[in-house]
Amino acid sequence: MHAKPRSLLDTVEGQRLLETGGAWRRWGPFLAERQWGTVREDYSADGDAWNAFFFEHARSRAYRWGEDGIGGFCDEGMRWCLSLALWNGRDEILKERLFGLNNEQGNHGEDVKEVYHYVDATPTHSYQKMVYRYPQDAFPYDELVRVNGERSRFEREYEIGDTGVFADDRFFDVTIEYAKAAPDDILMRVTVKNAGAAAASIHLLPQVWARNTWSWKDGSERPVLERTADGDVLALRTGKKTWRWSVDREGERLFCENETNAPLLFGSAGLGPFKDGVNDYVVDGKTDAVSARGRGSKAAAHIRLEVPAAASLETRLRWRPDGVAMQPFADFNAIFRQRIEEADEFYGVLQGGIKNQDARRVQRQAIAGMLWSKQVYYFDVPTWLNGDPAQPKPPTERRSGRNADWHHLNNADVISMPDTWEYPWYAAWDLAFHCVSLALVDSAFAKNQLILFTREWFMHPNGQLPAYEWEFGDVNPPVHAWAALKVYQMDRERIGVADTDFLKRIFHKLMLNFTWWVNRKDNDGRNIFQGGFLGLDNISPFNRSEVLPEGASIDQADGTAWMAMYALNLMRIALELAMTDPVYEDMATKFFEHFLSIAGAMADVAGSGQGLWNEADDFFYDVLHNGDGRIEPIPARSMIGLIPIFAVEVLDQAVFDKLPEFSKRLHWFLKHRPQLANLVPRWTEPGAGERSLLSLLHGDRLKKLLRRMLDEQEFLSEFGVRSMSKVHLEEPCSLNFAGMQVDAGYTPGEAQTGLFGGNSNWRGPIWMPVNFLLIDSLRKFHAYFGDDYRVECPVGSGVMFNLEEVAHELSRRLQSLFLKDENGRRPSVKSVSSVDDHVLFHEYFHGDTGEGLGASHQTGWTGLIANLLDDGG
Repeated sequence: MHAKPRSLLDTVEGQRLLETGGAWRRWGPFLAERQWGTVREDYSADGDAWNAFFFEHARSRAYRWGEDGIGGFCDEGMRWCLSLALWNGRDEILKERLFGLNNEQGNHGEDVKEVYHYVDATPTHSYQKMVYRYPQDAFPYDELVRVNGERSRFEREYEIGDTGVFADDRFFDVTIEYAKAAPDDILMRVTVKNAGAAAASIHLLPQVWARNTWSWKDGSERPVLERTADGDVLALRTGKKTWRWSVDREGERLFCENETNAPLLFGSAGLGPFKDGVNDYVVDGKTDAVSARGRGSKAAAHIRLEVPAAASLETRLRWRPDGVAMQPFADFNAIFRQRIEEADEFYGVLQGGIKNQDARRVQRQAIAGMLWSKQVYYFDVPTWLNGDPAQPKPPTERRSGRNADWHHLNNADVISMPDTWEYPWYAAWDLAFHCVSLALVDSAFAKNQLILFTREWFMHPNGQLPAYEWEFGDVNPPVHAWAALKVYQMDRERIGVADTDFLKRIFHKLMLNFTWWVNRKDNDGRNIFQGGFLGLDNISPFNRSEVLPEGASIDQADGTAWMAMYALNLMRIALELAMTDPVYEDMATKFFEHFLSIAGAMADVAGSGQGLWNEADDFFYDVLHNGDGRIEPIPARSMIGLIPIFAVEVLDQAVFDKLPEFSKRLHWFLKHRPQLANLVPRWTEPGAGERSLLSLLHGDRLKKLLRRMLDEQEFLSEFGVRSMSKVHLEEPCSLNFAGMQVDAGYTPGEAQTGLFGGNSNWRGPIWMPVNFLLIDSLRKFHAYFGDDYRVECPVGSGVMFNLEEVAHELSRRLQSLFLKDENGRRPSVKSVSSVDDHVLFHEYFHGDTGEGLGASHQTGWTGLIANLLDDGG
């Protein structure tokens, strides 16, 4: 019996994280849940990705850039892939991949229509667990498409639970688990539970296949899977390791090629058996759809199970190098028990400070979802634009279309995705928040992800970070520096060593990105920024990514505040580095001066005498510059006006004592630039513990803004801070502009406008990332103002909190989205189709009820709930 571990790194899983070479990380749940409908697979002239490669083609058409599958597992190069297919004997197709609606079919945009949960995972993927719910009656594909197509944006989405297909518990809960006996020795266990009152049959089809890398270039090798005399499958590739796949149940071994069924889809010639061969053999009885020789590049074990009522049956599989574990199931159960014990040990240490068992369960599932959402992401833009040598040339329109100016981008990496079905592609600002959650369990991976996005095959030569594949040139909020600093601090706290090499490396690259912002998004050199929609989709009455008519433009309160925050983040990083390397003192001063210039511009836009703060409403607004020279605020009380809270740093006296050159330059600047010095609130008045404050808000203005934010009739919901004030429910923001009326009202749930596809909404719901930043910022303010600075929370209650207590209260409200209430209900969980005590982590949440909305399966940044639970709020 080994000693009880004192830290994560003392656990068995923690020791794996420290191993050099990263062998234990090379295999993981890196397959997407959806590859069809992605930009990478779109070779159309018009850029309509959803209709260029749609669901009905997915079973018959080889993917170019990735693979998908239910509960998938693969190596970091996606050379060999494992997943599970199912058939209930009633569906018209195998259940090989998750079904959902495309952006046109859904009344609120794309939407997965399945029930599944990511339950557990370790950071090296030594153990993984998920549950998928499969109906025993025919899956209601057509009904889901038809009914959602009949509904308007003003109606709720029609979900699979609404169809009645799960009535009387006529479904299977299929648990998929992986455990590694060694870094490349993968055990898979599939447990099928019949929830119904009668026995039911199911076809289980675990699959293994090679990603198609041979159809795109003449002369490329096709890997081979072949049946052995003992029923195993060997996987062969010239000059590479030979693998062996074993299954512990009898059943046919079916083989086909991971090739497009060109005769079916395009009426052109082609030799089978094709990608859909297993489907056609099992469902349609086409014996010639699979290989008679027992060879191919895709294989499945066809297992028929009769599962008694309320009972479970288990199937075991093992994938490992040939010659390893010649009795593959002798130690199988013991290895699974050991890996589960190690996972429990790891989380037991992580959650040592969390006493509430339900909170521990939620946090563990949140982290599991983050870890299941890693994906091998391939995308080489020049090849995508120009086409492959062995394929027809893409339409010429593509050369001037989407992402045509991102020729340098060549991604082939394991990356954290927001959601493996609805967002199976990275998003820059989402990923920054993901890393803060991932750093709880794997700070090395979090650091590598942040660095990755600044590498030359990601970052544009002009310094821009890629936004997402739909438009790499779109602009996301600049939160990378904040995340890098946060991850650095978490890493230092957990391992006791400051990784200044990481901080230096990312700092140098982020300076390039900061310069891009200054040169490209401050066109007039006024230190006022026009970033566009900035990830907030439809928050404004205008589409801020489009050029406005009649020469009009918008000065963005949020864009400018994000840049003020960015300047302070980079200043703080430079100060941290300067503690051991004085060279960085100059850079700290540079970003301090940048911050002051931005603060000055927000107070007086281009010498107009008008700032972005509205004295009448005690709020920050975007400002509209009309073509005729008139300037007017856009009076939407939204998250736009709260984002200036994020621009805050508190400097200890120790900083000035240790960095005399920085201190000297600062005081010179403040003395000789008094008009800017006056913008730094209470700079000359030390706060708690002899600290100095850098912020866009002095004490009185902060209180006024918090009075709006903490008013339950405005921003404060029972479940966090809304993205738009509830006051706009009765009084929508309305403007007459260029002969048209534009409006933005409070909409607490799904979007009622098609702006940005209508698949998300910033006009009222609660979003985790900005709430997390509010909490983080309030704690910084408290570090300066101390316990005597108090505000009413909620407004009208008579209860006065200091800012740390306000932060704690916001955290408590966010946690209550997921934790059981006195009735045993989780507010964020919809009433239909939940599985046991398994939690979903949605994209955003209803501003009044807390119901989970948008993408539903671990939308990355919602994983921040794990951090809130970790520190107790």
